[in-house]
Amino acid sequence: MIFGAHVIVYSKDAAADRAFFQEVLGFSSVDAGHGWLIFELPAAEATIHPDQTGNRHELYFMCDDLKTQVSILLEKGVQCSSVQEARWGSLAKILLPGGGEVGLYQPKHPTAIHAK
Repeated sequence: MIFGAHVIVYSKDAAADRAFFQEVLGFSSVDAGHGWLIFELPAAEATIHPDQTGNRHELYFMCDDLKTQVSILLEKGVQCSSVQEARWGSLAKILLPGGGEVGLYQPKHPTAIHAK
C-alpha cells in the first residue's frame, strides 16, 4: 500500500535550501544521516498535466491567503514574484537560496485535501 510521497528538490546550494525549509518555512525534519534532512510536508495532492516532453515536475505549496503569506515571506527577506491571477488560483513563486524556485498558490478550485 502506498502511504505517502517523497519530493526531491534539486539545488545548487542544498545546505542553504535545507536551512530555508527549516528556518523560514518552518518544516520539521528528521536527519537520515550525514546531514541529509527529510522534511515533513503539509498534506499534498497530485495532478497530471499533459506535456510533450514529459520530463519535468513542479512543486507548489498551497495556502488559504496568498497575499498574506507572501507578505510574511517578504518580511523574512524571501524573494517572491508578484501574485499572478489564473482561472484556477492565485500564484506566486518563491526564490530559494540555492537559486531554484517553488510555487505558492491559493486554489480557486476544489482541493482533494479538503475533500475528506
